[in-house]
Amino acid sequence: MEIKEQDFHVWYDEQTQTVTCLGALRLAGMSEYAPIIKLLDDVIQQEPSTLKLDLTQLSFLNSSGINAISKFVLKLRQHPETQLTVQGSNEISWQSKSLPNLKRLMPNLNLQLV
Repeated sequence: MEIKEQDFHVWYDEQTQTVTCLGALRLAGMSEYAPIIKLLDDVIQQEPSTLKLDLTQLSFLNSSGINAISKFVLKLRQHPETQLTVQGSNEISWQSKSLPNLKRLMPNLNLQLV
């Protein structure tokens, strides 16, 4: 599962059970995020025991993207058998400000800001 565009790259590695997002996601509205949301939904359907969301190389994410990730976390809450780890970077301002809010949506989420 992979989505590769000029400004961003999102993919799922089944071996490591990791969704990686890199680049800059500046898509216009939720309809443009639909392919990424589908990829995330497909990952949930596989019911991995652990799942890592690696955002450490995602330099920009607009409000629609933050909304898409929040909805992903809410959907994943319905699958308590999956332990979610979100990796981010303190060096990227949107991540240090926005990612801690995901713990409000899913208190057992493992947030790693490096």
